Amino acid sequence: MYEQEIENAKEHFGKILAEQLDRVERMKKDQEWIDYTTLKPIIIGFVGGDGIGPFIAEEAKRVLEFLLMDEIASGKIEMRTIKGLTIENRAKVMKAIPDEILEEIKKCHVLLKGPTTTPKKGDPWPNIESANVAMRRELDLFANVRPVKVPEEGIDWIFFRENTEGAYILGRKGVDVTDDLAIDFKAITTQGSERIIRMAFEYAKKNNINRVTVVTKANVVKKTDGKFLNTAEKIAKEYPEVEWDDWFIDIMTAKLIDPSRRTQFRVIVAPNLYGDIITDEAAQFQGGVGTAGSANIGKRYAMFEAIHGSAPRMVKEGRAKYADPSSIMRAAAMLLNHIGYPEKADKLQKALDICGKYEKKVVITGHSDGVTNTEFANYVMETLKDPDLEKKWKSYQK
Repeated sequence: MYEQEIENAKEHFGKILAEQLDRVERMKKDQEWIDYTTLKPIIIGFVGGDGIGPFIAEEAKRVLEFLLMDEIASGKIEMRTIKGLTIENRAKVMKAIPDEILEEIKKCHVLLKGPTTTPKKGDPWPNIESANVAMRRELDLFANVRPVKVPEEGIDWIFFRENTEGAYILGRKGVDVTDDLAIDFKAITTQGSERIIRMAFEYAKKNNINRVTVVTKANVVKKTDGKFLNTAEKIAKEYPEVEWDDWFIDIMTAKLIDPSRRTQFRVIVAPNLYGDIITDEAAQFQGGVGTAGSANIGKRYAMFEAIHGSAPRMVKEGRAKYADPSSIMRAAAMLLNHIGYPEKADKLQKALDICGKYEKKVVITGHSDGVTNTEFANYVMETLKDPDLEKKWKSYQK
């Protein structure tokens, strides 16, 4: 009855299998990590994106220019602005990232990126792939790293979310077998699991953290999540000094809000979809997704970004200049740490704590009753100039 439909679906699935097996072979030939100490200059690319993205990215760029003025002057750091990664341009060429923009991106070592719009049903745009998903794939940014710290509540988490496989990597390649049956695909590989899980354990070891938590739904999704969990079990044996446990995603979301349990979590590693869910939940503890930064790390490239959306409504209502740049500035701090400037990164994180959480001489509300993102950036830079910044920050930790 459905012979042709089944044959069409089999052909489609066969192509996906071939692509994924090719990806496995590429991962087996993985290159070494880039050494930023050998680079001169380190090229930082700035990608504004859509909606409020260009507004907040520009303010983060100003803060980085302030912190890195000596390195820029000496030629150690070069900054480039990459324009054109907008939904209009992407829709025009029907590509998640236009070729010429991807070429410019690949000339940089690290990126600071504003949010981009991913079309959804009802939008005026064609159903093109997420620019973020495409960038993670094209640059092999396999690790999404998000820290969440709320010292007064004893929360000190860091999440390692696998970025290049799982449910999202094939999200645009599902098949409508018939009008009544749609099937999507999920891919987990040994190599993809190993590198993200090992990264989490290495982080724990280097930072003297004695626990790694692995999040799956392996009791139900037995093959793919089962592979991820089995891989974690094998890798854990290489790190006897680090304890590990595993939780299913549903109960993990509950335990993150359990005051008696949540402080026991430190390093959490998960496949793509589950990591996406729990990192957004976790961000609420430190003020919401608008205040959290995100790192997307590979061996050759790294991209740092705000984790909120492009907020087209704010632009439409003329409020883009009031958008909160805290998230992308947190991402900028992570970028600084990644390229070898941990002291500057720490100063920026503490300045953002003072400006956004504690002192709050000015407040950004998203509306005209608060300050603009330019004024907030000026406040952050004034705070960075304060010789007593460290002392001031510590005074708020009591």
